[in-house]
Amino acid sequence: MDKSLVGLIKRATSQRKRRKQLFQKLRKKKPRELDKTFHELHEEAFEEIDCLSCGNCCKTISPVFTDQDISRISRHVKMRPADFTEEYLYEDDEADMVLKQTPCPFLGADNYCNIYEVRPRACRQYPHTDRQRMHRFLSLTHKNAEVCPAVAHIVDRMLQVS
Repeated sequence: MDKSLVGLIKRATSQRKRRKQLFQKLRKKKPRELDKTFHELHEEAFEEIDCLSCGNCCKTISPVFTDQDISRISRHVKMRPADFTEEYLYEDDEADMVLKQTPCPFLGADNYCNIYEVRPRACRQYPHTDRQRMHRFLSLTHKNAEVCPAVAHIVDRMLQVS
């Protein structure tokens, strides 16, 4: 991973207390205003950050796999859904189906996803900073700041103006 991206994540990790305070303030913002702020900073972050130079999400966390994801991906890799589930997934403490291992077994050495066109919905939506009703994703975004340099960038910019 690029040194500047590592630096963003390290800074986010070192600023947990400030970040927690920021997110308490963000919970009080009007939903439309919160969405607008996040969406603008999301665009800015992804003008500067290329996911392929990082891949930290695929290396450290697992998406949740829905039944539809399992069906679609297993068809793509020419496996029965039950066999796919048996080989790659387990049910976590929250009853979600997640990967048995990290990094993701579908992540290539070049950080390209080998199942990109059929990847789980959670992967397509990650890091969730361009979603509508961002107030629903604040806890997740708070956590993702220590995983994703783009989220760390967004939160860093919010900290600068708060």
